[in-house]
Parts: sequence; structure tokens; C-alpha cells
Amino acid sequence: MQEKKLLLAHGGGGEETLELISKVILKYFGNPVLNNLEDAGIFTSQAKKFAFTIDGFTVKPIFFKGGDIGKLSITGTANDLAVMGAKPLYISVSLMIEEGFALSDLERILSSMRKELEENRLQVLAGDTKIVPKGEVDGIFISTSGIGEIVYPGISCKNLKPGDVIIVSGSIGDHGACILAEREGIKLEVELESDCASLYPLLEPLFNSNIELHALRDPTRGGLAATLYEWAYSSGVGITVEEEKIPVKETVQAFCEALGFEPYHLPCEGRVVIALPEKEAEKALSILQNHPLGKEAKIIGKVDEGEPKVVIKTLYGTLRVMENTSGELLPRIC
Repeated sequence: MQEKKLLLAHGGGGEETLELISKVILKYFGNPVLNNLEDAGIFTSQAKKFAFTIDGFTVKPIFFKGGDIGKLSITGTANDLAVMGAKPLYISVSLMIEEGFALSDLERILSSMRKELEENRLQVLAGDTKIVPKGEVDGIFISTSGIGEIVYPGISCKNLKPGDVIIVSGSIGDHGACILAEREGIKLEVELESDCASLYPLLEPLFNSNIELHALRDPTRGGLAATLYEWAYSSGVGITVEEEKIPVKETVQAFCEALGFEPYHLPCEGRVVIALPEKEAEKALSILQNHPLGKEAKIIGKVDEGEPKVVIKTLYGTLRVMENTSGELLPRIC
């Protein structure tokens, strides 16, 4: 009998990733906190609640328009805390560096990290550095763990209710399109740029506004589609989104059409998807649009009763199932 092996698709954020996590990893590590499959686990200490998250970053190329692996490692960790209603507080950083890596490149990466640490008012409390023989790491890999204090409790992917609306804070697919274009040397008239950014400064006014928020997610691996599917299955609801309302930059749309991708399958690194009651939507939009990262925020769909699935209303007014990501789409985008 042939032994099963891991594929790159198992790290792509789609069906294979969900299967690996639910059927293999949770078999060994499963517990009431981890089994929720949120972006960060919440724990209580001395009457306060905290969120804890861990992540690894192997993006290729390590420098790209709009950021680099260092910036990405801090924003990615801080954003996983922020979308759980947590104010980022502390972080650990582990560097795995290939022998022969340029010191100037390392300092460039560390400088990017420091800028994002300051943006999030984050402190590095622990770290580790390993230099490994040439060929055992592709340049540099970064691993992080982050802790944040819950300032808005109750956010969960299990909270969606029929009648909720779905908001996205800005154009989708920017990061995935940028990384793929730079990796493959694809040149466009208007250069693609990653949306890599820290979300807590955008979300903090929402947390302080007493708006009822049900779920938040930064749509990284698997993009918007993976986020909506996770929500639909976790909450046992249907979700319908309107294609014409999903913000996509013209350059990203053209890129996707040329290569046969859908923008909602491409990852973002500076966007948030929000589910909340319809009565709260306009107030939330007003707050989001008052911040540079949220100027393009739009309502893109609604939550329905019925079987868990995601449906998209096309530009022609027809309905079709929005496909979840499957197979090897974009390895090493974060």
C-alpha cells in the first residue's frame, strides 16, 4: 500500500488544508480552544482574557512591492489577534537563516519589522536565531507567536446569523497577485502591490463604538472564498455575495483574467472581512471609511438560512456556487 505524502496543496488554505488540520493535526493536538479553528486561541488570566496565536512565514520572494517577509511576519501575527477582538501586546520572533544570507538584507527585514511593531505598539519578549547550512533554508524563514488582550469579546466564526451582512474593508487579491507576478517575472503597465498592512488601527475604532460584531477574519491563504466557506460551515448558514460589489482593482482583475484565476481565491494581507447585523452596517462602514485602509469598504453580501454553502450573484444576475480553493494554487505567499 502506497504511503500518503504531503502535497504543497496541503498548505494552500483550501480543502486540503482543512482536511489536514481536522483529520491529522487536531487528532494529536485537539482541545476545546484549538478545535474552534479560530485565528487565535483565547485564554483567561486574573479576570482578563487573552488571545494567543502562532505563525510561520516563508514567502518567496522575500522582498516584494508593498513589503517583505519581515513586515509580513509582524502584520500577519498582529492581524490574527486583531480579528479576534484582541489588542496585540507581545510577540516572539524566531529566525531561521541560510548560511551566506546578506547582512544588509537581514537589517532591511528587521527594520521593516520594527516599523510594524511600533504601528501596533507590540513588544518582542522572546526570540531565537538559527543559521543553517546553505541549501537547508531558502534565504530566511520567520516564526512568530503573539499574545493580545481581548478588548472586544465574543467574536467567532460560529456567530453568523441569517440577516447578517458581509463587509470587506478593501480590494481583494492584491497580495496574491503581487507575489505571483514578482515570482514569475510578469510585468504589467501598472505595477501590482501587496496590501500588506496592520489591521488593529483600522479595527480599534470599531471595537470602541459598541457596534455588534459577529465575526472578523483576515482573508489570507485561500482568500475571500476560504473565509466565507469557513464561516458558512462553522455557523451552519448560507452566504450570498454579489460579484459587482466585491472591490477588485482593475490591474488585479486583468491579471486574474489573463491567468485564469478568480480574485476571491487570492490571498490578502491587509484586509478584513466582517459579519454583523444589517442594522449596524452603515455605522460600521462610516467608521471603516474614515481610515486610509478602509476607504474602499463595501457591503458585498448577506447571510441566509439553509445549508452551508457560498453563492455568488454574477454580473449577469445569475446565481452560482462560489468554489472554494482546491489544489496547489499559490504556495509560499506568506
